[in-house]
Amino acid sequence: MKSTFIALSAAVLAIIVFGMNKPDYVKNAMRSLSLMDAEEPTSLSPRLAQQSNTGVNGASTPVFREIKRSARPVLDSVVTAATAATVDESALRYFASRGDTARLQAEISRLKALYPDWVPPKDPLAVPQNEDKQLETMWDLYAQSRYAEVRKAIAERQTAEPAWKPPADLIDRLTVAEARARLINASDLKQYDTVVRIGSETPSLLTCSEVDVLWRVAEAFFRTDKAQRATDAYGYILNNCQNAAERLATVQKAAAILPSKSVEDLLAKEKTAPDGTMEFDSIRDDLARRFVAEANADGKIVVPPQYLSRIERLAETGGLASDALLLGWYYLPRGDMETAEKWFRKARDKEDTASASQGLALTLIDRNDQLAAEDTMFRWRDDSKEAKAVYLAATANLLALEPPVAITGDVLKRIATEVIKSRDAATAQQFGWYARALNQPQTALQWFRTALSWKLDDEPSAYGLAVTYLQLDDLKGLTEIQRLWAGRSERIAKVGEVEQPDVAKHQLPVANETVPIRRQQQRTVVVAQDVEYERSEQSEQVVSARPRRTAPVDRGCKSTINPQTLAPEAALTRGWCLMERNRPIEAAAAFEVGMLGSSAKTREDAAYGQSLAYLRAGLAGKAAVSAVKAPQNRQRAFELQQALLADKAVAAFDAGRPREALLALDQLKQIAPERTDLLTLRGYAYLKLKRYDDARRVFEALAAIGNRDGQRGLGVIHDITDRKG
Repeated sequence: MKSTFIALSAAVLAIIVFGMNKPDYVKNAMRSLSLMDAEEPTSLSPRLAQQSNTGVNGASTPVFREIKRSARPVLDSVVTAATAATVDESALRYFASRGDTARLQAEISRLKALYPDWVPPKDPLAVPQNEDKQLETMWDLYAQSRYAEVRKAIAERQTAEPAWKPPADLIDRLTVAEARARLINASDLKQYDTVVRIGSETPSLLTCSEVDVLWRVAEAFFRTDKAQRATDAYGYILNNCQNAAERLATVQKAAAILPSKSVEDLLAKEKTAPDGTMEFDSIRDDLARRFVAEANADGKIVVPPQYLSRIERLAETGGLASDALLLGWYYLPRGDMETAEKWFRKARDKEDTASASQGLALTLIDRNDQLAAEDTMFRWRDDSKEAKAVYLAATANLLALEPPVAITGDVLKRIATEVIKSRDAATAQQFGWYARALNQPQTALQWFRTALSWKLDDEPSAYGLAVTYLQLDDLKGLTEIQRLWAGRSERIAKVGEVEQPDVAKHQLPVANETVPIRRQQQRTVVVAQDVEYERSEQSEQVVSARPRRTAPVDRGCKSTINPQTLAPEAALTRGWCLMERNRPIEAAAAFEVGMLGSSAKTREDAAYGQSLAYLRAGLAGKAAVSAVKAPQNRQRAFELQQALLADKAVAAFDAGRPREALLALDQLKQIAPERTDLLTLRGYAYLKLKRYDDARRVFEALAAIGNRDGQRGLGVIHDITDRKG
């Protein structure tokens, strides 16, 4: 007779349909098997069936239902299977003869599940030997997983003995074993649709005795975009299977692919040991690390507090710098720079790595400690492209500080060396402005030229050249740079324009007054083409001012004059005039004088104007410093904050730091609606980070309002998708 799962499934259906009297073993089979042949509305997602009966190893037998109905066997074969009375004990005898107690016990459990009235032999090892040597050989081949040879042996014997029929149990087991082999092979080859199909067609594989198969089917569900069914499969194991090692491995495998919320649901199924410990405690630390690492890769993920607390405890008490690093990189993109700095420092104290130093440097850059940021990253500057970008950002910001900070000769030399090696135009340009601030125009010329040679369209460097040529009275050089930039930069074209002056209403100090004058501090700087300055100590000298005429002030601002010859109010007026003419660097110098005014309103306007001037010139670091030189009203402070964050986002993106750009954009979004141009920037930042779904949502929103940048962005994503496909 045949007593296979397939036949029993057919028996169940026939009995339901035709109202036959049901023997006990058929009733048990009905409880054991799920509704493989039942129809399900196509709008519902098939789920892992879970029954309350017990099967092999005391577990229920789940079946993954499919939308289509299974083919039903004819009634004749059903009646034959359902009314059979003999229990095939050949496998039982075989395992007993081989001394394979594990398989012997599994076979006893299987037969008891199929035939509740069956009583196993008191001494299974004493079951009489079957004298059928050919059948013994077949079972031996089966035990060695040589299934094709078993099929061949069966076929050869049926040819030689037409009346001989192989034991149904051998055929059933062979069929299931072959299905298992096909399923495992498909899983190894990542043919996940095939895995799901074989699993649904072979319900006897989906039991606790085949937990590896269950794991493979669960993963196949996930890889075929059926995450909930994968969760159900893992949940089935935890609900029904008792092997502690397999239960633990189930959670680990689920955690490797499922989202954290699904893993949390699975963790709720853990059991309490007799000693009061929870069975999954040993992996909760690793799960917490995994959840935080996921959140570090996706800034939208919020890690539950209990897992952050667990990692914090590990970082405080354990010896792994990696735990502190996880926390640092979690808090950094979320804008909590103080907490991020704390954990980066802890990580660096335990092990000074590129990642720890890079994170710490970013927090130092954020709070404008550029000198410390440069020192932190110097050792790791060549570790990666990201590390080099952070180092150069620190150097550019350091040189852009206003007023200039004291930098030792050794530090300036190593910065210059790295700038030349990296051909970094941004820092080279800042070296030019830094040299100008130290009243060393010849060195400034070399740096501006160097920056332009690396980036031909660097307008700020070209402008630096123009104003430095003017300072040196090099009219030939000024004329040439104006010719090269004709039509591309109005402010370069305006450098050196002069108009007739008018008599100022404000006067300089009169005769016989003494004025302390601080000389420019000289510093040693190694620059391009091996040019070097000499360093001298800073000194002061009191000199007598000769009687002077009243200072001339031009009507308008076409001429280029020293703003220090103006009274603060006049310098303020000139600053706004220069801004209208798009000459922000000169305007910033005029506003600096304006901040010396006695009126609070004059100082406020001058600080505000200087911030705007530096922003227009692309010097966000200096703009931020200017913004706090005098108190601003709420509206102006709000405008400056918006402008600084927007400039910070653009600068970070241009420097190849999309994560920083997104952080600035997120901060800006909290205080004001996101402009269309910045929304475009966000989309491309997501693209650089390969967060294609996020980028698509941004570009779709832009395209919906007819924005061409959004349409182009969608085209880029489609190209990427096509290449991957």
